[in-house]
Amino acid sequence: MATVLITGASQGSGKATALLFAQKGYDVVLAARQPDRLEQAAEAVRGLGRQALAVPTDVAEAKSVDHLVEQALVKFGAIDVLVNNAGICLTGTMADTTAADWQQIMNTNFWGYVYTIQALLPQFLQRGQGAIVNVGSFGGKMPLPNMTAYCASKYAVTGLTDTLRLELAPKGIQVCAVHPGVINSDFLERAMFRGQDEQDSTARRQQLESTLQGAWVSQPQDIAQAIWEAVTKRRSEVVVGAVAVATEAYRLLPGAMQWMLSQAAK
Repeated sequence: MATVLITGASQGSGKATALLFAQKGYDVVLAARQPDRLEQAAEAVRGLGRQALAVPTDVAEAKSVDHLVEQALVKFGAIDVLVNNAGICLTGTMADTTAADWQQIMNTNFWGYVYTIQALLPQFLQRGQGAIVNVGSFGGKMPLPNMTAYCASKYAVTGLTDTLRLELAPKGIQVCAVHPGVINSDFLERAMFRGQDEQDSTARRQQLESTLQGAWVSQPQDIAQAIWEAVTKRRSEVVVGAVAVATEAYRLLPGAMQWMLSQAAK
């Protein structure tokens, strides 16, 4: 019986992914920081007739991740698919972003992925099979105005994923990236906004809230479907929805796109 481990699984795209994999016959290990929401998501998986293990986890802490993987392997014996999905968003200029902000976003968005991969890699290598899906962002494919810290964390995920794929493909382990646009889910609860003052920070929040009404927005179910297709069709990378146009334009015309983005940042 196949098993998937998903971080950031208590809500949004993580929960949608857990439910989709359960519908497809997978047992699910769910990890997130909020125990109540996490258990509700696990119950939804059980309601689909699959086994679920909910393990409250802070992916920014290596020991917490080690405990997660230990519990998962005790319960199910093996993990077939790892979906690294936990993440936070930070909007603000470099001048308004503190060192503590940088540490927080890198600990969650980058180190959280590294910790889960390191913890699960030995059993993947021993079995000579497995799939790792790193959920990145179109902000890991192109720069976004006033999001230096966020984009740095997501570009790091892109580099991690692309290089790890070269390393693990000969060993039978699939590594793929799924890059959504802005996700229309509960992620605003975890988003951070930094400005010169409270009014500036509020304006940045309002700007992102208005963005959630636009065509660039991905729905949680879109991300879940992209992750499923990445695993089952052995895709190396999936850019979700309308942002694929923007990332391709940046790849082909980086200078023009840089100019357009710089104007948007003013």
